[in-house]
Amino acid sequence: IADWLSLPHLVRAEAYDISNTSGIESVGSMVVFENGRPKKNDYRKFKIKTVKGPDDYKSMREVLTRRFLRGKEQSEGFAVYPDIIMMDGGRGQVNIALEVLKELDLHIPVCGMVKDDNHRTRGLYYQEHEIPISHTSEGFKLITRIQDEVHRFAIEYHRLLRSKGQIHSI
Repeated sequence: IADWLSLPHLVRAEAYDISNTSGIESVGSMVVFENGRPKKNDYRKFKIKTVKGPDDYKSMREVLTRRFLRGKEQSEGFAVYPDIIMMDGGRGQVNIALEVLKELDLHIPVCGMVKDDNHRTRGLYYQEHEIPISHTSEGFKLITRIQDEVHRFAIEYHRLLRSKGQIHSI
């Protein structure tokens, strides 16, 4: 992946996704992979606090702003920045991430994991270009695992909050 994106090294990748049902119980997820393996202790869930309705871009802006502001304030945990940020989406999601990083004066490469019409990984969107990837490569398999994991983690948290909201004592 580092070669495809012309990065000097790639040890830590953070991936982000948003999940909601028509804007209800919107959540964001962050998963971390180091050396190609999930680092579950570093996964984070974000309950969207400031966005009303189903606005994935504003929700992603909130998640990334909260994550990287905490990183600037802490000396551990969130203070460890990734070598790349991988967005579960294309140009729009990447542009939101780049805006947040610019506002916070951070310089971290951002790519989007682009899906085809069947909702399967097709390529990477990086520096305003889509990079097609071979479906038989190890890099493709890793990107697919990252994308599936960030999606799973977001949906799992969303379902938990939604089910909690549906159970009430009389």
